Amino acid sequence: MLTYCASIGMPIDSQKLDLPSKPGVYLFRRNDERVMYVGKATNLRSRVRSYFSENPDRIMIPKLIQNSEKIDCIITQTPTEALILERELIRKHKPKYNSRLKDDKSYPFISLTKEEFPRIIYTRSPAKNDLSWGPFPDAGAAKRVIQLVRRQFGIRDRDCNGKNGCLASHIGLCQGPCIDPEGYPQRVAAVTKVFDGDGRILIQKLQIDMDMASKSMYYEKAAEIRDMIRTIQTTISQQIIHSRFYQDCDAVGFSFTGDSGSVTILHTKDGIIQGQVDYPVIHSGDISESISCVLTEHYVKRKPPRTLLIPIILDEGLTNWLTERRGGVIKIKVPKRGELVKLRNMADKNAKMNVLRNQKNRTGSLEQNAANECSKLLGMAALNHVVCFDMAQMLGEERVGASVVFRNGRSSNKEYRTYRVKTDAKDDLRMMSEVILRWMKRQDEWPDLLLLDGGKTHLTTIVKVLEENGVKNMFVIAALAKKEETLHRTDKDPIILTREGRLLVHARDEAHRFVNKYHRKRRGKKTLLDPLEEIEGLGAKKIQSLLRHFGGRQGINHAKVNDLMAAPGIGKFMANRIFEHINE
Repeated sequence: MLTYCASIGMPIDSQKLDLPSKPGVYLFRRNDERVMYVGKATNLRSRVRSYFSENPDRIMIPKLIQNSEKIDCIITQTPTEALILERELIRKHKPKYNSRLKDDKSYPFISLTKEEFPRIIYTRSPAKNDLSWGPFPDAGAAKRVIQLVRRQFGIRDRDCNGKNGCLASHIGLCQGPCIDPEGYPQRVAAVTKVFDGDGRILIQKLQIDMDMASKSMYYEKAAEIRDMIRTIQTTISQQIIHSRFYQDCDAVGFSFTGDSGSVTILHTKDGIIQGQVDYPVIHSGDISESISCVLTEHYVKRKPPRTLLIPIILDEGLTNWLTERRGGVIKIKVPKRGELVKLRNMADKNAKMNVLRNQKNRTGSLEQNAANECSKLLGMAALNHVVCFDMAQMLGEERVGASVVFRNGRSSNKEYRTYRVKTDAKDDLRMMSEVILRWMKRQDEWPDLLLLDGGKTHLTTIVKVLEENGVKNMFVIAALAKKEETLHRTDKDPIILTREGRLLVHARDEAHRFVNKYHRKRRGKKTLLDPLEEIEGLGAKKIQSLLRHFGGRQGINHAKVNDLMAAPGIGKFMANRIFEHINE
């Protein structure tokens, strides 16, 4: 999860809302920071913009808009996380327009009691000294996980005072003090490890059971165990919003582009993410210096937390100053693994988003700047309308083309077009000539630049086609070859594009992506292939291993790199390749 904040001065201008199309929560605030409303969304951009429609779907919306002066957003990885965080923030801020929530029921936790022989319990109000995990939006899944843990590890669920003869011990659900008092602490340690996010021990046991059931042709039993594995993975992954690992903790994130940087501080208390603060900085190249500058500013008027998570080791002088400001010991960590790494990485992603937002607010859109720099590089008055073409085929089959459009440096998806080659042309030059002729006949407006994915030969061929149809001088024509990113233009020497020409490189790459996507779709209608088979080096055995480990396709699709590495036979390099392919 990462946090993204969009602050708009009064009144709120819906046209300037630059929100991501991701799941998360949004907070309408007054100028004094009081939260007026908290909501959740699967798509933050479309949901928040719906509040500014001419016919709002709730009576309270006009008053909410009138009384609010800015909007904050917190992005989550899934809509489920947004659901949890929404409830936590409503409980914290008690917003005026959330006062009529009908269901005030809290989400459940799983706890291990603070006793000599801990019990595992399902509760909505965990005791202060108990080890607790949650909250879990799927109460049924939490209960099933408790049943699995009891059956696999023998953790007791009630205070039996160590008496013999209880039913749970007879049916194998309890290995408590009356059965195995010496081995019980090891069982509790293993269960703690599972709920802390390392479910490999339990999943491996279940996979063995699943294989045995499958070999014995008990397929319904194997499917049931597969669903159990999926339940465990879903349940133990829901720890990022609320975690016992960060009771009083700040996570510092950093990102930069050129000399523009952002230091973002995520604040947590009592295991719950409370919010974030962003500090734009002029980055000189020294990360430690940029972070130190912000930390001294941030903590000069507030008490530092018990734990501070940072991306790089700090100067000893700053460490001593933070200790003095706290008035006691402060743990300053550069985490490498576990829950604290997730929180720290979240802060980095947040900082990255804030760098882009700050740049847009400072000098206009990054896309328009890129278009202006590119037009200057090419000696053109403007480059606000670019059309780029690319072609794709496989052994003469499924011959297709595509065009993408960029306006003011930004892709205009609604103007993207795909083409099926209708003639018997088999080479790129003749196919591109046909497609561009068809495009040309439908144009009411000519672009500033027509860009081709190809070299000098492509340029010469298409210029001739346009000349024959009397439109050669209507716009500039260029071809961009992948070799050294060389741009070819008529009557001009080729140039190798530098950073100033990044718009053309992006347009060429986008046309390539778009035409290949269409090509795969066309081929997919003829042949249904497993998407994992497209990954180089991933054979049938490793695919089978992944399916077994994650209990099916959905588990693989939602797995992170570290999760993929936990599957038998999958190393770090292959895990990264699989993750990139799935999230392409």
